[in-house]
Amino acid sequence: MPPPTSALRLFGFLLFVFSATACCWAFADLRASGTAFLQGKEGAPLISERMLRETRSSELDLEVGGELAGLPAGGVRYLTRENLKAMPQVSYRVADDANFDGAVQISGVELEVLAHSLGAGGEKAVIVAVCGDLYRAHYPRAYVETHRPVLVLEINGKAPEGWPKRKEGSGSGMGPYLISHPQFTPSFKILGNEEEAQIPWGVVRLEFRNEETVFAGIAPRGANADDPAVQAGYRIARQNCLRCHGPASFGRLKGQLNWAGIAFFVDVSPKDFAAYVRNPKTVAKTAEMPGNPGYNDATVEALIAYFRTFLSKGKS
Repeated sequence: MPPPTSALRLFGFLLFVFSATACCWAFADLRASGTAFLQGKEGAPLISERMLRETRSSELDLEVGGELAGLPAGGVRYLTRENLKAMPQVSYRVADDANFDGAVQISGVELEVLAHSLGAGGEKAVIVAVCGDLYRAHYPRAYVETHRPVLVLEINGKAPEGWPKRKEGSGSGMGPYLISHPQFTPSFKILGNEEEAQIPWGVVRLEFRNEETVFAGIAPRGANADDPAVQAGYRIARQNCLRCHGPASFGRLKGQLNWAGIAFFVDVSPKDFAAYVRNPKTVAKTAEMPGNPGYNDATVEALIAYFRTFLSKGKS
């Protein structure tokens, strides 16, 4: 005789609860394992120690440094394109990247995966992309989570020699690597200025550093540090000025002035600083910095207020 309908329903309900609980436990285990989950099947690392070369084998090798897992701070290693292509790949059709004239198909490795595999701080690391001309793009954890930046290995199915040429300058290539996004939607505004996409080309190095340490070096100082204008200037400088400038501790930079030099410029002639930020060539004809003509008075005043905080201790 078949079991009563109520018994079948009870059995089905208990089976559902057991299955759901097991799934939750399994998912919790994966979340708890963090890096191990991203490392691949059976805990096999995405990047083995053997893949991290001590010397460059090709101009297409990616240099990695900063705080690498299993190495002393400041260590430098190299990854080949073949190493990178062996990692989990993503592919997107991108239509809003200012580096391209139209839509392109990009494929590559998410920066988050690289941080998990290489950075000593894992997902807490700030990723710094360094270009051949020393231009830098910084990717804090919040940016990575929101925008999912990708280290691009192929564009329209082609390696760097087949990539579109860059628009400005000599029209040379944008390789060996660049960084793009599936789609970029600004997540905040500061004094009317929207968050800007960090899309460097000519990337030759990725650094993995402690986010708190990096940004502590440019945090506003002194009694006025919490002033709203100062904080606004800090956020603007952090996403824009930091691409080419920084404190002296950063070493060689693309811009001629470090943070202390900018603070001195602001103190000596805030009017010239304002003009330079908007249109550098009006102050120095040989200036190579792109201008920011859209910066209104409130934005420029916020930058001035922020950089002035670095005069209190006389150093950066």
